[in-house]
Amino acid sequence: MHYSLKFATLIILSFFLLNGCAEKQRGKVEVGFLVHAFDNERWENDRDYFVEKVQELGGTVKVKTADNDANKQLVQAKELLANGVDVLVVVPVDQFAAAEIVKEAHAKNVKVISYDRLIKNCKLDFYVSTDNVEIGTLQADYLTTIKPTGNYALIGGALSDNNSQSIYLGQIDVLQPLVDKGDIKIIYKVFTEAWEENEGYEHAKKMLESNEVDAILAGNDAIAFGVIRALREAGKEGEVLVAGQDADLRNLQEIVAGHQTCTVYKPYEKLASTAANLAMNLAFNGETEKTYQTVSNGEILVPSVLHKPSIVNKGNLKLTVISEGYQKEEEVFK
Repeated sequence: MHYSLKFATLIILSFFLLNGCAEKQRGKVEVGFLVHAFDNERWENDRDYFVEKVQELGGTVKVKTADNDANKQLVQAKELLANGVDVLVVVPVDQFAAAEIVKEAHAKNVKVISYDRLIKNCKLDFYVSTDNVEIGTLQADYLTTIKPTGNYALIGGALSDNNSQSIYLGQIDVLQPLVDKGDIKIIYKVFTEAWEENEGYEHAKKMLESNEVDAILAGNDAIAFGVIRALREAGKEGEVLVAGQDADLRNLQEIVAGHQTCTVYKPYEKLASTAANLAMNLAFNGETEKTYQTVSNGEILVPSVLHKPSIVNKGNLKLTVISEGYQKEEEVFK
């Protein structure tokens, strides 16, 4: 009887353990997705791709947007953690302030994936992004192929985002040898406070008041759109080379019109899918078996997945963003 009771107890215990695992596999994993803001179309696309993939894998997602307020993002993180999310995926408002989110999560044994933007100076668990140095390299390579001499301006992205510095490193790696030769002169160099159109417009307007410029490397398409507005007002639209990144619809339309030279496309669906798979794996296992490349965030070497970006110009629009289904041909060529 004694052994029979122990055996029966073991069977019952095993049933509950296995049933608990099955319940988790049937959709009990909840992922918190913290987004800095939905301030341009790409972030809505990232959100939709991410939610769809997590749901496909059997989980659910709680999405919060901080409206570019770092304190608000921290409060939202605490709320999600208090409500028992299994993993946090964060697009940080501020690369340094978001370290507190990681600390709060770890205090509750919840792992954090930094999405697109790196969170600095903390024990971050994973980083999923595009190779941002390569983005800057692609921009500068493309423009210098067209215009190997002349005056160049760099209007970078937000100071609060590590991506801005990475893109700049890629740009300057291409430009500096040409500067040293005397072929190119960098007449204007600045980082913005935010990745916003109006900042691109104001900086370009200020620069054009006292400088002749041949090419402008913009941190993203929103900034590039502001640059184009300033060039239009100055009667120089289409005369100055302009590079951006994000493959926003209105910028693709400007490329078709000949007002923007190129943009850089990041494979958003792959980014979201990678983050979703990692999040679910971390929720189930607490770790992953794969070996990843690493990126320093100032405190540790963070396991990272960096996808490759691609240049988009008037000649390859159909072969890139349209063929991959990111934008519709009838909208781009409207």
